[in-house]
Amino acid sequence: MADYQVEQERPATTTTTVIERRSGGGMTLAILLLVVVVAVAAFFLISSETSKDNAVSSAASQVGEAASSVGDAAQDAAGAVKDQ
Repeated sequence: MADYQVEQERPATTTTTVIERRSGGGMTLAILLLVVVVAVAAFFLISSETSKDNAVSSAASQVGEAASSVGDAAQDAAGAVKDQ
């Protein structure tokens, strides 16, 4: 018996490596947008509170002025009654 050795040639295999790079830019943009929205909302809330405080101060000042006028009128009336 004859010894036969058969060599089969295998086709060359190529390996392709795919590297995915994700920068996360979408998530960063979403977080930045959220921070901007919160900052704008805080600005308007603080501005609104300041406007309310100014309105209350103005009203209190007007009430004080009205009370002073009433006091002056009462003194004038009392003086007129004493003179009679």
